[in-house]
Amino acid sequence: MDLSQKYYVNESRREFLKSSGLGIGALGMGSVLNNNLFAAKNAQPHFRPTAKSIIYLHMVGAPSQLDLFSYKPELSKRNGQKCPDNMFKGKRLAFIRQHPLLLGSRFKFNQHGKSGLTLCEHLPHLGSVADDLCLVQSIRTEHFNHAPAQLFMHTGFGRFGRPGIGSWINYGLGSENHDLPGYVVMITGSVAGAGNSLWGSGFLPTIHQGIEFRSNGDPVMFLSNPKGIDRKDRREIVDGINFLNQQSFGVVGDPEINTRIAQYEMAFRMQASVPELMDTSGESKATHQMYGTQPGRPSFANNCLLARRLVERGVRVVQLFDQGWDHHSSVFNNIPRKAKQIDQPVAALIKDLKQRGLLDQTLIVLGGEFGRTPMLQGKSNNGTGGNVGRDHHKEGFSMMLTGGGIKGGLSYGDTDELGYQAVDHPVHLHDINATILHLMGVNHENLTYRYQGRDFRLTDVHGHVQDGMIG
Repeated sequence: MDLSQKYYVNESRREFLKSSGLGIGALGMGSVLNNNLFAAKNAQPHFRPTAKSIIYLHMVGAPSQLDLFSYKPELSKRNGQKCPDNMFKGKRLAFIRQHPLLLGSRFKFNQHGKSGLTLCEHLPHLGSVADDLCLVQSIRTEHFNHAPAQLFMHTGFGRFGRPGIGSWINYGLGSENHDLPGYVVMITGSVAGAGNSLWGSGFLPTIHQGIEFRSNGDPVMFLSNPKGIDRKDRREIVDGINFLNQQSFGVVGDPEINTRIAQYEMAFRMQASVPELMDTSGESKATHQMYGTQPGRPSFANNCLLARRLVERGVRVVQLFDQGWDHHSSVFNNIPRKAKQIDQPVAALIKDLKQRGLLDQTLIVLGGEFGRTPMLQGKSNNGTGGNVGRDHHKEGFSMMLTGGGIKGGLSYGDTDELGYQAVDHPVHLHDINATILHLMGVNHENLTYRYQGRDFRLTDVHGHVQDGMIG
């Protein structure tokens, strides 16, 4: 293209933008670039929320609640005994095929705080914030294989194609930050079995999907300009692409084209906002010591610090995925190692938000896609072998919630004395999602999206808000 052709194309684009009232200044402020354009009509809470943001910590692989949160002295007392028939006969388990033995925890459990909340000895830092925690001990789910259970936990459905909870929240409430995505995802270890469908937008407009921030290289792929391209050049490129997309939208009217325009604009703004966000070198030495982080070094602890920085800047949903909790063997060797990786930074996140006056408006959720069995998996000499593990378990497990209107110092619900079945205040995962939405000011029955002739929602046709967990 010679200079005259380039000038003609640029002038044509400028004339188009002027004649249509969409000069770039107007584009920047116009409805097509409004972060909330693709949110639900009149996007706002259905009622006064107690939480403005959520940090969702998913322990991928499913941690053993019996070795972290759920103290079962009777199970330890009966360690090595054959499990009762009603816990095995007629039941479907992921890997256990022969009638197993019971496996009690080998860890001590200690009471903490004024509430006397009981936690494993390997969670001393979380013990220091026990009076802020709600341990839900009676969770039930529908699936015991990882990918379907992960999908069910986040999308309310055990198959691909539905929006994740972060996308639903982003759709229902919109964003409070013009320069960052409303929904950010960070990962330590490998990606969960269900992949990026866990933070996908499903049938919602794609602007509501989670945006993965990476620990190495560009925080977001292709965020940096190519060699030889400066910010002014990038602005010209984005303007040109948006010009063509506007023309395309005028012809076909596909709303996804407007989504694409908004995403290009967001990406351009993120070139300035994301590097500043990800640079934690300006945090105080005391803050880094509290989290156990080193500036510039990727870790789950660093992601917890970044989560605080994100909600501080108005990001609505932050999800952290931490791999390495699938302990079919060597559970008593692996739990102390993994617990040490999360204990200090999660407690630090709670304390940090609290001292900044943000905990009351930030909901933190921690859990896995299901729990682990009170029966052992693997060969063992009466439950004393060193290589024993726990199988997948969906009938009763634990999750931890704090902040954002949650009642602290509370152990809510319970399983039976052997930790097998939820018996006191059973809480289905649909109930957890209904409660999360309620705390965000959203009626889970009213947050719907019409797709293929029917109204869909996160909780399907289920879900009950658990008022007993709310402070």
